[in-house]
Amino acid sequence: MTDKSLDRRDFVRSVGMVAAMPAIVSAAPSILGAMSRREEEITIGLIGCGGRGTGAAVNALEAGPNVKIHAMGDLFVDRLNSSRDNLMKHDGARVDVPESRQFVGFDAFQAVIGTDCDMVILATPPGFRPQHFEAAVAGGKHVFMEKPVAVDATGIRKVMEGAAAAKAKKLSVVSGTQRRHEQCYLQAMERLHRGDIGTLLAARCYWNMGGLWNVDATEDRSDMENQIRNWLYFTWLSGDHIVEQHVHNLDAINWAFQSPPERVFGVGGRQARTNDQYGHIFDHFGLEYGYPDDRFAMSMCRQQVGTDGRVEEIITGSEGTANLSSGRAQLTGANAWRFKGPQQNPYVQEHMDLQASIRGSGPYLNEGQRIAESTLTAIMGREAAYTGKVITFEDALNSDQDLMPEVMEFAEMANPPVPVPGKTRMNRSDDARRGEG
Repeated sequence: MTDKSLDRRDFVRSVGMVAAMPAIVSAAPSILGAMSRREEEITIGLIGCGGRGTGAAVNALEAGPNVKIHAMGDLFVDRLNSSRDNLMKHDGARVDVPESRQFVGFDAFQAVIGTDCDMVILATPPGFRPQHFEAAVAGGKHVFMEKPVAVDATGIRKVMEGAAAAKAKKLSVVSGTQRRHEQCYLQAMERLHRGDIGTLLAARCYWNMGGLWNVDATEDRSDMENQIRNWLYFTWLSGDHIVEQHVHNLDAINWAFQSPPERVFGVGGRQARTNDQYGHIFDHFGLEYGYPDDRFAMSMCRQQVGTDGRVEEIITGSEGTANLSSGRAQLTGANAWRFKGPQQNPYVQEHMDLQASIRGSGPYLNEGQRIAESTLTAIMGREAAYTGKVITFEDALNSDQDLMPEVMEFAEMANPPVPVPGKTRMNRSDDARRGEG
């Protein structure tokens, strides 16, 4: 990227060019690019062997018979061993990962990419995703990458560049926003976009829940290791829960409105999770996103034990309303409709679609720019709450924010401060590295 500010309309236009690619590609050799010499079999390198990485590998195996786990890498040997054991129990005949293709350390991702696998699953904490995606595309690998795909603007721009490079190489890219591969959402969005509830005017989206896991710090580990093992609670690793989790709902709103937001304003804070074991992130956000044509979306997410849960998206049109959540979709109004199924497990379906894209038996998929756009939507909401300021799409996209440490090694590092609205700044990469607000 150059220093020149990137205009939002130009960005959306570039994303639209990717979205407008033909739905069906008839000449398989023209899209296979770096497809394996094995026309039918797809071999997978797993980068990030935690619960989500292991789950994604299982989903990939469930998606088709001619698939094998070929290499594995993680920062921690205990995570790699646990993941491999679980995969062997699930389907040991299709887990071919000898010691020579097991890699541990900060450079494990490079070693996995260096094997002759056909595609990689990127499932480390999100802060590492841009670097790993860039390396995977450079290495000629097809990619499944978990959401979100970055935690700051610097990472977002790297993912956008990687998505463009993947397109040039005809590499398939799918992200872990499984709603995009879920029949109830696909059918509902088709109806929304053809006008079944009239002109879309406004939306609400929610991911409200209780608590999640945490890993206590221990004295025998460095600050870096303690933070990575407890990665959910550090913005440089997870992006905060609005980015790590609520991105699903925000992606659905962008999908419905067929555009990213222009601006966002809102609040957030840290009331229920104030102990050091919860790092420095917020536990609740409430935001108002402004979209083109005077449309808006209200966004709410929280992680607080003992509170009521709610995970859904509601889109209001001039002639009805759509209510969406995983496994359920309903439209009201003159064109009332309710999804009745059936549908494949969307976590498996996204891998089925990726494998079809790799083989050329289905549409060519490159979701890199779209998920970068949705991740940026979540980042700009986080920054609006952290700073107490209105954040525009251009603000977020062109920020100099870079939250990743300059040196990756198990060493002492300052515990990041809790953001303070009115004092915290978005363009604060140098301040963040110094441990300031």
